[in-house]
Amino acid sequence: MLFISQLDEALGLSLQLNNLSNLLTTCLPAEQMALLSEAAAKLPRSLTLPSSGMLLVWSLAALLALAVLEQVKYQFGRMGKGRRLPGPSYTVPFLGSIVEMVQDPHAFWERQRDYSTPGLSWNSIVTKFTVMVTDPATIRHCFNHNSKDTLLLDLHPNAKMILGTRNIAFMHGPEHKALRKSFLALFTRRALSMYVEQQDRVIREYMDRWMTAQDAQPGQPMEVRDMVRDMNCATSQRVFIGPYLDDPKAVKKFTDCYMDMVGGFLTFPLKFPGTAVWRAMKGRQYILQVLEEAVLRSKERIGRGAEPSCLLDFWTQQILKECQEAEAANVPPPKYSSTGEMAYTVMDFLFAAQDASTASLVWVLTQMAEHPDVLERVRAEQQAARPNLDATITGDTLAAMPYTRQVVKEVLRFRPPAPMVPQVAMKPFNLTPSYTAPKGAFVIPDIISACRQGYTDGDKFDPDRFSPERKEDVTYAGNYMVFGHGPHYCVGKEYANNHLIAFLAIVATSLDWSRTRTPDSDRIKYLPTIYPWDSIFTFSWKAKSN
Repeated sequence: MLFISQLDEALGLSLQLNNLSNLLTTCLPAEQMALLSEAAAKLPRSLTLPSSGMLLVWSLAALLALAVLEQVKYQFGRMGKGRRLPGPSYTVPFLGSIVEMVQDPHAFWERQRDYSTPGLSWNSIVTKFTVMVTDPATIRHCFNHNSKDTLLLDLHPNAKMILGTRNIAFMHGPEHKALRKSFLALFTRRALSMYVEQQDRVIREYMDRWMTAQDAQPGQPMEVRDMVRDMNCATSQRVFIGPYLDDPKAVKKFTDCYMDMVGGFLTFPLKFPGTAVWRAMKGRQYILQVLEEAVLRSKERIGRGAEPSCLLDFWTQQILKECQEAEAANVPPPKYSSTGEMAYTVMDFLFAAQDASTASLVWVLTQMAEHPDVLERVRAEQQAARPNLDATITGDTLAAMPYTRQVVKEVLRFRPPAPMVPQVAMKPFNLTPSYTAPKGAFVIPDIISACRQGYTDGDKFDPDRFSPERKEDVTYAGNYMVFGHGPHYCVGKEYANNHLIAFLAIVATSLDWSRTRTPDSDRIKYLPTIYPWDSIFTFSWKAKSN
């Protein structure tokens, strides 16, 4: 009781109760106070308000009981048939392991993987029971289930606030399947060939900008992450909405709003005015406004019979065809054919193409700086495949770059940009024959673990593993889940691969670069895709070969 008295004195609970009593006496008329006193006198003694000390005791007891119940729930949650899931013996009540995760995400998730690879392990994060899945077969099992009766994607605490509940990542069932089917026209060989030529132009334009910045500070290293981000953002805008984002002022505001959306994922889930999430939501509103205008212009242009000049045009062409077929069959047009829905989906494409691709582009520069022998082999292949290095890369040119493609594939395997894909169990979900995740549990398929397993020296960067002789891409195809698996498999896989290949081909034959290493250079940063802790480079123009 001495402790309770000291705590009460420190918190001032008794004083606050006395102040409240005095406030009521001062504010309420005498007649009402008399009525309150008379009513209180008629209450049974058992309803007499407890003292402040007892209130504190009861509150502490309730918190203790909740903490104990939480730990008991977790212990039951980790029970399987014959054994418990490995993981921490206990976690901090209510908070779980959130502090460790925020302080050093890379170290935290590496420790979590160490509990069981391949297999399952448990933890808790802010009252959420969490199961990490590191076995490739079980990861595929998770990805194959996407419904309100099994698992649903739960990408980030801020995702639905920023992207909206209509984002394609949160869709499932027939509507989702029909929408994805309409995307097939966006990634044909013809469309991809057009995209790579546009990618080529943007890469060269921004490479010139990088060198202008470098020439302004000769020999001085530059942090390139934001430079690569800006290049990737411009590439997505050019390829996806092309001629319809043609006002320089609109481009600037569009890009700023887009970056506000990205920044909203790097903060706490608070959407009060002035917060990062609030700015992200406002940014989405402006982006959708611009995209709706772009969709209307595309519908008008393609409706006149013009040829597609960007991804939006290819989709508009497909949707107009589907609407004509629906009209002929006397059925309603697809829901996704409305201007608003099309704008929403194009925004989803823009966002999906941003952070993961930016991270992978940075990793390309980093790994080539760390493996100059690989870079020299890329350069040799480029010289053979592209006698005129200034010529625009085409789809046919990409087909003559098998080793460059191997390098890009290995960069993605070695550092998968989206390392985990959180999902939530809508009902008790059988992860394995011996373990069922409880309803409400976070289930986290771990792509990093899958991409390490099976491969020869999986922790080593080795593009030759994908050579025609070794064929590890065939042997362990089921472990290579960089682009996901199942209903939400990335439809833009080839677009992303081609962008990375074109980038490496152009930069390798145009520039020399060296990395400035720091004590943190080998660490990994979660933003929320993974980046090198630092990416500091010095660039120079590469001498042209005769």
